Amino acid sequence: VQLQASGGGLVQAGSSLRLSCATSGRSFSSYAAAWFRQAPGKEREFVGTISRNGINTFYAHSVKGRFTISRDNAKNTMYLQMNSLKPEDTAVYYCAAPATTYSANYLPKLYREYDYWGQGTQVTVSS
Repeated sequence: VQLQASGGGLVQAGSSLRLSCATSGRSFSSYAAAWFRQAPGKEREFVGTISRNGINTFYAHSVKGRFTISRDNAKNTMYLQMNSLKPEDTAVYYCAAPATTYSANYLPKLYREYDYWGQGTQVTVSS
């Protein structure tokens, strides 16, 4: 599985940004997917995940209500819509996928459940 994140940039606080994650190498509908982020000097942290059927999502408390994950299995693409951005959202954002095919509604939330990673896209939010 190959993943490529894009859509990052420099925005002001309060703005919106949409990230995309293009996938290839395996049927996208066969696996869940997630977004993680890593700020300078910090560990990579979970942002949110979406089940392989796109019905269920789960978010970190820090982004819940502001970020929305969606997917288009026909286009092999996952999205992260980020609204009301804050300076503390500044990080490199990564998309990830597990090697395991979980049940359709399962939401893997742990870092160790993900085996494939995109290269990351930088999001910088200025105050």
